[in-house]
Amino acid sequence: MHKSRLGDLVIDCEGGDIDEHAEFWAGALGRTVEAEPKSSRYRRLYGKEGEIGILLQSVEHSPRVHLDIESDDPQKEVARLQELGAKIVQKFDRWVVMEATSGHRFCVVHPQLPGFEETANTWSE
Repeated sequence: MHKSRLGDLVIDCEGGDIDEHAEFWAGALGRTVEAEPKSSRYRRLYGKEGEIGILLQSVEHSPRVHLDIESDDPQKEVARLQELGAKIVQKFDRWVVMEATSGHRFCVVHPQLPGFEETANTWSE
């Protein structure tokens, strides 16, 4: 048995200054930018409690938006999603990029946001 849920909506930003991009999106969406970023590549936007997580990511591919699916067991979640028809695009140390049957890319990641245990779906194997 494992759990998963929709985690972040990730805004992939190609080029430019990630802080400028974060300020724009924070203003556009009525959010605040994290005070102390953990990485030069990412910026988290904070909104009201219970709102979907929004993460900006500096990338080298064309700008796009993708979803992160959080799981307490990413390997089992990837297998479950493959059974639904998704394909693995690329594996990294901490996440897996997948492609849905619709052609949309998304990532399977470890839990990133608070409240995972309380709000995640439980899947039996």
